[in-house]
Amino acid sequence: MEFPLLDEDVADSSRLPATAGQWSRGHRSQLTVAWICTPPSPGSGGHTTLFRMVAGMEARGDRCVIYLYDRHGGDIDRHRAVIREFWPEITAEIRDAANGMTGADAYVASSWESAHVLASRVQGPAARLYFIQDFEPFFHARGTLYALAEDSYRFGFVNIALGELVAQHLTVIGADHVLAPFGCDTAVYHLTNPAGPRSGVVYYTKPGSDRRGYRLGRLALEEFHRRHPEESVHLYGDAGDEWNIPTVQHHRLSPEALNDLYNQTRAGLAISFTNITLVAEELLAAGAIPVVTEVPFARDVLPNPHVLWSRATPGALADALCQAVEVPVTTEQRGLMARSVRDGWGPTQEAVSSAIVEAVEQARRR
Repeated sequence: MEFPLLDEDVADSSRLPATAGQWSRGHRSQLTVAWICTPPSPGSGGHTTLFRMVAGMEARGDRCVIYLYDRHGGDIDRHRAVIREFWPEITAEIRDAANGMTGADAYVASSWESAHVLASRVQGPAARLYFIQDFEPFFHARGTLYALAEDSYRFGFVNIALGELVAQHLTVIGADHVLAPFGCDTAVYHLTNPAGPRSGVVYYTKPGSDRRGYRLGRLALEEFHRRHPEESVHLYGDAGDEWNIPTVQHHRLSPEALNDLYNQTRAGLAISFTNITLVAEELLAAGAIPVVTEVPFARDVLPNPHVLWSRATPGALADALCQAVEVPVTTEQRGLMARSVRDGWGPTQEAVSSAIVEAVEQARRR
């Protein structure tokens, strides 16, 4: 794996200067909030959640600026076009972090890499925060990247933990944080087929990310197919066509098309070895049963009685999928599943907004 930062952007919590200086602006109702992230690819789940927070601040009347950090110096116009096409709901100005990051009331990092960039490049009394969607040391083997990711939580930023799993892991390493709850986009993912026929199971494939358990999911679905060949296996995401069982390949789907697929199927695999995948609750919202891998603190994030939890082995996952398609689900039960999810991302946006406003107020008092 190529090193994701320029050497000069690697920060060190033991060497960071204390924030000092007087706030130069008077109080005003509108804030300028800068968000630092890597350039997104179309449909990126992490960027989608981040941009929901941007949209929440914009709806509040604040001005947002997105700074893109591309260590390879990619074309900012191309990156900007991707954001405008796939996330048209945000109106934030989009800038290249390489040209400097100045003039904001608050800066928000969105990954361990962007946290290092924030610590290295932004000085002065502005508020600095870190929107943490996953415990990112787990993305790497024990080594340099693991250590740099873990150290990013010690930079003195206001750490905003998305969900209880992240919060618990931050507590273990002694990193202060505030909690923001998970949400579910029920404007998109909702029940449209409460009583009609359903068949098959669905799986989001991400072969390039081992924490999403692609090989494990594939082995589980092969066993499931041997036991239930009458149930189709629907795949969407990045997997190729080289499977050993018949599959229906959907590749990349729009959120609306994905909701249609969820409403046609009985169940789905929602595998993650780190923070809970949003797929689990989106399946529930559409009346499909999610089979979710059991990892520490995962039930704290998704305390839902309609989830089928499974050990992370091919056989256990196949058993849970078989259970999901063998037990009849009534129309009433499907409606209960759909109503059990969290309704929208409003509480998350409110928690993030409150943390930003409070951090700015504290910075102004320094």
